[in-house]
Amino acid sequence: MSVAPAETAVRRSLRVPRLEGIDAVGHACAVVVVVAIGVALVGPWIAPHDPEAVDLGKSFAGTDPGHPLGYDGQGRDLLSRLLVGAQTSLLGPLAVVAIAVAIGTALAIVAAWRGGRFDTVAGGVLDVLFAFPGILLAVLAAAVFGGGLTAAAIALSIAYMPYVARVLRGAALRERGQQYVSALEVQGASGTAICWRHLLPNVLPLVVAQGTILFGYAMVDLAAISFIGLGVRPPHPDWGVMVFEGRSGVLQSHPAESLLAGLCIVVVVIAVNLLGERLNDRAQAAAR
Repeated sequence: MSVAPAETAVRRSLRVPRLEGIDAVGHACAVVVVVAIGVALVGPWIAPHDPEAVDLGKSFAGTDPGHPLGYDGQGRDLLSRLLVGAQTSLLGPLAVVAIAVAIGTALAIVAAWRGGRFDTVAGGVLDVLFAFPGILLAVLAAAVFGGGLTAAAIALSIAYMPYVARVLRGAALRERGQQYVSALEVQGASGTAICWRHLLPNVLPLVVAQGTILFGYAMVDLAAISFIGLGVRPPHPDWGVMVFEGRSGVLQSHPAESLLAGLCIVVVVIAVNLLGERLNDRAQAAAR
């Protein structure tokens, strides 16, 4: 192989595929996601009242100038609880996705590069993990290590990792067979350098798309775990906890707490899933 074609192949490999513009729905979903994450980051500082301050005299009271969304069953400000609750409701799933994507991507690239027995063993481990639903692993982790967001998040990360690894392994295998990889090997580049500088950037759009899709699943699962009392513990605000605590209000014709918290979850999950689908379509189109 001549040096010139090899250099051309290397330069081509450095062109990380970019996602083209998405449609109006995708842009709207991206705005919703950015706003939601912004609220999660600054929510505790912009909440107008103490989200845990109880005033039973205002139980299920309606709106007033200082409390635009009214009060919950214990007289706590709903707006403040929604703002503060966004932190665990959104940053928790973000941590789950970050861990699952990091481990899954590393495993996929190493398996695709090394192949052979390592790839076979890794595939077998992934097949075993596929048999366990994420929420079941989270419940088991809570039963063993105690309730709380940390145990549930780690369990969900382990459960989601195979989905990332399986999809990215196929993309990494396609990259592994490209001509530029052979050119780099002929020029003496190490496997680590090729994977880090070329394979990873070239599958990065698919990594982002997979992470976006998994975020919605993680958010629903963590909310469900908090709903059954194994995640975030009351009285700390969390959207899943608020849906649970608002059940009594629904029976008393005061559904605001459960309705508002549930609506926040639904809106964010829909926005993330729609955005993830569009990013995934663009990533697959770029891979072709």
